Amino acid sequence: MAVFNRKKTIDYMQVHLNTYGTYLHVVDQLFEIRRREAGEVVKTQLSAHKVKSFWINKGIALSADAVQLAMRYNIDIVFLDGTGHPFSRVWHSKLGSTTLIRKAQLHASLGPAALSYTQQWLGGKLDNQMDFVKRLASHREQHAEYLTERLTQLQSIREKLAQLEANHLDDVAGTIRGLEGTAGRLYFEVLSYVLPPQYTFQGRSSRPAADLFNAFLNYAYGILYSRVEKALILAGLDPYLGFLHRDGYNFKSMVYDFIEPFRIYAEEPVFRLFSGKKIRQDHVDLLANGCSLNKEGKVLLIERFNQHFEEERIRYRGRNQSRSNIIQFEAHQMANELINTTI
Repeated sequence: MAVFNRKKTIDYMQVHLNTYGTYLHVVDQLFEIRRREAGEVVKTQLSAHKVKSFWINKGIALSADAVQLAMRYNIDIVFLDGTGHPFSRVWHSKLGSTTLIRKAQLHASLGPAALSYTQQWLGGKLDNQMDFVKRLASHREQHAEYLTERLTQLQSIREKLAQLEANHLDDVAGTIRGLEGTAGRLYFEVLSYVLPPQYTFQGRSSRPAADLFNAFLNYAYGILYSRVEKALILAGLDPYLGFLHRDGYNFKSMVYDFIEPFRIYAEEPVFRLFSGKKIRQDHVDLLANGCSLNKEGKVLLIERFNQHFEEERIRYRGRNQSRSNIIQFEAHQMANELINTTI
């Protein structure tokens, strides 16, 4: 299938080619997509002026002429693996949109914009955490006093974060990490407090997880990391060039920055599995100093995660959107903002 994702506010298309045997080439300076449908050869022609990027799945062929025409118009060609995740990209050797985005991203990381974005991301995470706690409180009157107290504490941290000012993020990075750490401890304390007694846990743990809840949450976060990285790459952003999480060898620091407001997309389905008493001890394998999710546990989590992330729709910017689409939109929004602030 050839999927054409047309953005209403921008006059271009993102063309996703995923039908085995599809051929992309050039006819009379137009892109032509040739594929078979019901035994018939179907041809679709597109002007290079109307295309922003091609997303190419396995089993798709393209001509050198198509690559050359794409480069002439600064059209990204992104190659996707069998799971739909990008593994390579082609762009022109001269300054193009992806290069411009990454230069703008580097520029932003060195100035006050880095603090502004960090406050947005972490503020969004805190807002989502507080909203979730409020929803939990609405169904747990017996815990109302406790949850109200924790909400007040989280709100205080949210206000302190928003009030921070600096020309360089490094000047307040320590303060931000301290606020983030305190908020995280409060939040996970709440989740443990309201879970059935057999599932309570003592804070966050990883590599390996110390308990059932963290084993499931670590795996859910891992899935979410890959989805966020995909969204960043498709938007032209560099997953290795972060703001708060600084650069390191093979460390995808922007993924860890950008994921913050979306962590709730992993936390909520995991919590629902536990609050619904769907988890058993035999969903994990015991290790010397902890536990990890086994095959049966992974199947259970992935099914619930995908339903929550891909199938469910929530209201966002006046439209019903999947959580997957929301992350991709926000990645493109950031890329556009970075370019517009440097032009």
